[in-house]
Amino acid sequence: METFESLVQAEFTPKNTYLNTASNGLLPARTVTALHEAVRLRAEGRSMDPLFDDVETTRAAFARLAGVPVGRVAAGVSVAAHTGVIAASLPAGAEVLTAEDDFTSVLNPFHVRGDLKVRAVPLERIAEAVRPGTALVAVSAAQSADGRIVDLPALRDAAREHGARTYIDFSQAAGWLPMDASAYDFTTATCYKWLLGPHGAAFLVVPEDFGGLTPVLGGWVAGENPWDSCYGPVTELAHSARRFDLTPALFSYAGLRRSLELIEELGVDAVRAHDLALADRFRAGLSQLGHEPVPAPGSAIVSVPGLGHRAPELARADIQVSNRAGNLRASFHLYNTPTDVDRLLDVLSD
Repeated sequence: METFESLVQAEFTPKNTYLNTASNGLLPARTVTALHEAVRLRAEGRSMDPLFDDVETTRAAFARLAGVPVGRVAAGVSVAAHTGVIAASLPAGAEVLTAEDDFTSVLNPFHVRGDLKVRAVPLERIAEAVRPGTALVAVSAAQSADGRIVDLPALRDAAREHGARTYIDFSQAAGWLPMDASAYDFTTATCYKWLLGPHGAAFLVVPEDFGGLTPVLGGWVAGENPWDSCYGPVTELAHSARRFDLTPALFSYAGLRRSLELIEELGVDAVRAHDLALADRFRAGLSQLGHEPVPAPGSAIVSVPGLGHRAPELARADIQVSNRAGNLRASFHLYNTPTDVDRLLDVLSD
């Protein structure tokens, strides 16, 4: 019987101490193989139908991870594009509540509208800041800069109390933090971080009634019968969330199919336990060195104020982390080990 450790060891062969999943996840071996096969299929002039099948298989896998029916899941290429569709649906003057310094893809499409009231508050106050007249709350489940996790149940309850819709970006959480997309109006996630996929794939979860969204970016793939929708206006939009699909980056989905397969085999709960044990080991080691990370309990992302300038030094030592606003950000995932944590602490102690 394969164990968590044996599955991981069979898939990953990092050549350094890689602690930067919050920027890019490593590709599993099975994903690399699938990418090569997809490229070869096109290079040899064979039918691309298997790659379109990969999109649907991947959509179904994400739906299982998100805990929603597959008919609620749209496939796209980026969080910013999904945010743009939601921003386009709001009436002029609508209030959008956001968290200060959240990731740009969650925020900017609301700002560039120019006729929305976008209000930003500290993350820890976002639930209490929902008020009558708030149309939408848009926030990342886990903050990219420092890993802080929003109090999602409190936010959901506050939004319901005031009749506001919710838009949650799980890009820094999906894969290690359990998702329940059914609890929110809209959710999204890009898949090249904790879900271990190639760049160019992202998902949007919408309500069964589509939540008032218009498929303003929809092309031929948004049709109920895409191959009959290649010319002229789409006469019949897909009856499911597929009406919000963007033309898929087929190679990306061919690889992502295998990445999500691995996540399901391992189980999100097991991945979470593994990741958080490493993050907590790093926090404990930092305390012994006299450093205090940004408080982010229960997060796989650890951000340390004042140490961001050491990222180039760490890179020279073959340790990959990030410098975010002067903070050193380390992010731990299933291919990391206690040895990786200890090596990072050893270099920081010098």
